[in-house]
Amino acid sequence: MATKKNNIQIKNKKASFDYVFIDTYTAGIVLTGTEIKSIRAGKASLVDTFCYVHNGEMWVKGMNISPYFYGSYNNHEARRDRKLLLNKKEIRRLAEETKTPGYTIVPTLLFINDNGRAKLNIALCRGKKEFDKRETLKLKQDKREMERAIKHF
Repeated sequence: MATKKNNIQIKNKKASFDYVFIDTYTAGIVLTGTEIKSIRAGKASLVDTFCYVHNGEMWVKGMNISPYFYGSYNNHEARRDRKLLLNKKEIRRLAEETKTPGYTIVPTLLFINDNGRAKLNIALCRGKKEFDKRETLKLKQDKREMERAIKHF
């Protein structure tokens, strides 16, 4: 029986602009029945989300998964905190790193893997300063101009 390839990839585009990624992890995410259906429909957003450690568990806060259209009274709350599934060793390391000022954990990509499970790529990152952001914009603009010049010839 052939399975359909899932192309669901919900990105946090602003994260790469605001932060410098130091280390990345892939975490499972604990969802209810209608949440996974909404993600498969592409109705999720990672804008203004972050992760934190509480009682030895990793949680994601602010992730918006829209209520499922066909869900009735058992629909989920859109912006609840959701538990992430990581090894204790990884959680301990991330908790130690985030104690340093300027470091945080930000979700970068929400996707469905080959087994049909929702996964979340998270990154340990450091906030960029204003001049770093300007430099990133300049590099992006220069790259775009070079591509335009190549297409012209």
